[in-house]
Amino acid sequence: MPAAVRFGVNYTPSVGWFHHWLDFDLDSVRADLDSIAALDLDHIRVFPLWPYFQPNRTLIRPRAVEQLLQLVDAAAERGLEVNVDGLQGHLSSFDFLPSWTQTWHRRNLFTDPDVIEGQATFLRTLADALADRPNFLGMTLGNEVNQFSAGPHPDPDRATGAQIDAWLERMLAACEEGAPGKLHLHAEYDATWYQDDQPFTPAQAARRGALTAVHSWVFNGTAQRHGRTSVPTEHHAAYLIELSKAWADDPRRPVWLQEVGAPAPLIPAEHAAAFTEATVTHALDCTDLWGITWWCSHDVSRDLADFPELEYGLGLLTNDRRPKEAGLVLARAAREHTYAPKPRTIALVVPADPAVRSVCAPGGPVFEAFFRLTADGARPTTVLDVRADDKEHLAARGITEVVRPDQVLPTPQGGTRS
Repeated sequence: MPAAVRFGVNYTPSVGWFHHWLDFDLDSVRADLDSIAALDLDHIRVFPLWPYFQPNRTLIRPRAVEQLLQLVDAAAERGLEVNVDGLQGHLSSFDFLPSWTQTWHRRNLFTDPDVIEGQATFLRTLADALADRPNFLGMTLGNEVNQFSAGPHPDPDRATGAQIDAWLERMLAACEEGAPGKLHLHAEYDATWYQDDQPFTPAQAARRGALTAVHSWVFNGTAQRHGRTSVPTEHHAAYLIELSKAWADDPRRPVWLQEVGAPAPLIPAEHAAAFTEATVTHALDCTDLWGITWWCSHDVSRDLADFPELEYGLGLLTNDRRPKEAGLVLARAAREHTYAPKPRTIALVVPADPAVRSVCAPGGPVFEAFFRLTADGARPTTVLDVRADDKEHLAARGITEVVRPDQVLPTPQGGTRS
């Protein structure tokens, strides 16, 4: 891995939020990108809303694609590379699905042949249009599309793990057909790692696509259970990075911390900078880290209704493009960080069976044992139970000691670690 990690931001337009595609204003976009570039970040992740770009299964609006290209070119003028999410999908509590998948045309997003063909065509079209842009990093299939596949979504598109695997293969192939050799990947929210009935599995996340993406949000029970300045809260992103490595076949597979932010009120605004600094510092202690992409660039305008309260203040910049203290912290890290983490030599055993992956969730024995080790000064990683005795695998990752959660946590009677 390089001596520097990529630092970027998920781009939330300051005017109109992602609805800016309906009234696209290139001057406003340029002003937003100027304020991002001033933080010394090197890339952005952008979100073309799927129903705005493909309102009919056989209509991908040329004007919308051209506006996306204008945004990417404006980013290039400011030294910013761009990752483009395709199937939006789900953003900030709102679902954006085209009408040809809903109500009278209700069809499963992951198994219906016509929907799959439409999705693949859309991803291939975007990738092909972007392929010759030198600052185009690659495609992410969509933002946290796994939330559509199971509860707690109120109307999930149920699918088996095998069906999801076939869907991922088809979508990633479509991106590669459109833009060969680019960094194409998929990204899910943390139910992939924590929820037993999720058909999107940890193995898929860690083995399909050019790298592994993790999205770290401490409102998942971590901050509620442990508090704002606790070891689990400040190390949660590092934990997901290291947890993902248990399932990777490539011992040096890159991991992208693609989403992480400071959600109020669990992380009050006055503490967002400290949380940002702690999260970044601990993530930089993980080997094979590709980059850190903060959520998000600009605050959501209070003129827009019905967002969850936390969404309005997540920006590194205010809605009028002024940098906040957390933004200055990330800018300083981007400028000054060095990246030379040593291998983590102690590995915590994780069950390979995704049907019991909730042991890795907040409150579960893997989760709690990882942070007990961390609090004691160790630098743990994870390993699957089926690889715990694989000397070649352990050596390739620099692991010299393997422990089980029950060897780390106190006994039920309150005794000490065995």
